[in-house]
Amino acid sequence: MGKELPANVLDYNPIIDYHNQIESGMEVVGRKVRQAYKKIVRDIFDESSEWEYSPGHANHVIDFIERYCRHSKGRWAGQPIRLELWQKAFISAGYGFVHKISGERKYQELGLFVGRKNGKSTISSGLSLYHLVADGEGGPEVYCVSTKRDAAKIVWNESKRMVKKSPSLSKRIKSRVNYLASDFNDGVYLALSSDSHSLDGLNSSMVSADELHAWKDSNLYDVMRDSMSARENPMFLIISTMGTVRAGIFDILYDLYSDIIDGWENPDGYKNERVLPIIYELDKPKDIHKEKNWKMANPALGTIKSVDQLRDKYGKAMKNPMLLPNLLCKDFNVRSSSQMGWLQYDQYNNKATFDMKALRPRYGIAGADFSKGGHDLTAVSVLFMLPDEPTIYVTTMYWIPRGKLEQSEQQDRVPYQRWYELGLLRVCEGQTVDQSDIVAWLMEVQDETGIMLWNCGYDSWSASAFVQQMEAIFGKSAITPVIQGKKTLSAPMYSLESKFKMNWINYNDNPITKWCIGNTEVEMDKNGNIQPVKMDGSRLKRIDGLASMLNAYVVLQDRWEEYQTLI
Repeated sequence: MGKELPANVLDYNPIIDYHNQIESGMEVVGRKVRQAYKKIVRDIFDESSEWEYSPGHANHVIDFIERYCRHSKGRWAGQPIRLELWQKAFISAGYGFVHKISGERKYQELGLFVGRKNGKSTISSGLSLYHLVADGEGGPEVYCVSTKRDAAKIVWNESKRMVKKSPSLSKRIKSRVNYLASDFNDGVYLALSSDSHSLDGLNSSMVSADELHAWKDSNLYDVMRDSMSARENPMFLIISTMGTVRAGIFDILYDLYSDIIDGWENPDGYKNERVLPIIYELDKPKDIHKEKNWKMANPALGTIKSVDQLRDKYGKAMKNPMLLPNLLCKDFNVRSSSQMGWLQYDQYNNKATFDMKALRPRYGIAGADFSKGGHDLTAVSVLFMLPDEPTIYVTTMYWIPRGKLEQSEQQDRVPYQRWYELGLLRVCEGQTVDQSDIVAWLMEVQDETGIMLWNCGYDSWSASAFVQQMEAIFGKSAITPVIQGKKTLSAPMYSLESKFKMNWINYNDNPITKWCIGNTEVEMDKNGNIQPVKMDGSRLKRIDGLASMLNAYVVLQDRWEEYQTLI
């Protein structure tokens, strides 16, 4: 399928129109939005799927909002809402796919992450009213929820004002002090919070989660998700900016949504076809310095959101760096921390493979990273080079305790059992990894391939048994502790990054290694020094394969000339 698709396919389709504008450069978006609409367009033309795109279902929602909902504040107060193309594409994607036989809606959860002042409340309010009176659900229960009642009522109050401004809606919806009611279908629409008297007994047909970035835990999300279980066609809508609360439900869902997006392009990635995430954000924090990139996080910039006001904020942040973190977080959707993404998928997705026995390398360097507290994998990499070639070849083995295999597969949402069956992962009996198994594997690599392990870089955390055995076999000079900090790791990591971008790192297309690389973010200090960290706030992301590779690469870079004379 070419980049440009005819806009008259299926009459007029805002998804295809938006996709075409993205691909032509008329609309500037980040990587995740670009991937999302490529996937959605593929789905429109996928005749083998059990789902089909129905223009009628999509247009029904758009028509309801534009025909009956009106702005309640500002210069457009009282005027009918006219959705922008990106809003129409989002609504069409979320509501337009239905089951070919049952007509059931495909997506039951929509996630839209976008910078502030891009019209989030308007979309949430309009969709909430649609579910109250126009979705065809019997006895609809619509809830706007947040951890605090005042926050929960922001979208609800906007909906209430929309009803007041619309003659058609005010005939069908009664506005009460604390709820909206539609008697003709026994519908009710309330604002709820975790401090409400009781959340038991709800039979939600639609939930709109507000200010998710401020939620500290997942309890309210879990309760409201469970409240939808009796509905055949529910909708959970999450529209939020980034925030400063780390390791809460926002980060959990952000990581989940990112996994889903990456899984569209990665056959071995996480799959969930009932959730559609659209994440508007800067690809990298440094993108803030080019004004053309500002729409990556602000699709309504220049229409709903003022360009002049954003320029003013940017100018002030450049003069006062203390203002920059909040600007990045709230206006450009960069999570508030010192962490940022390392590599994009197309930069590390190297499909090249190799046969180590056939290549017959002479000398290799090992790198070891040991599991910490039972939450990680143990990984050991062996890298090597061949004469007159820039490629660095890497083979990696992983270990996990048998007692944690099933639990880890459920938590991490990756196929550990399948990887074990493929020989990419080894299982140790009990609750911990026996470090003698690691030493045995390194000896196995030597015996089977003829390579000589010249040195081994290792993270010294809880490595005493490994060190003793390695020194006994290879000698003290053949094992090197690698301090896990920016001073040691920054330069090697920058160097490794450049080699990934040039496709000079061949990791044999190992899916576990690929997963670990994709999970890696970097923590940067004020001097630009970096070190690898797990994706912000998550214990469920493993980076051990990258860590073991990096430990080996530190030794390679430190002793580059010496190693080159050996090969």
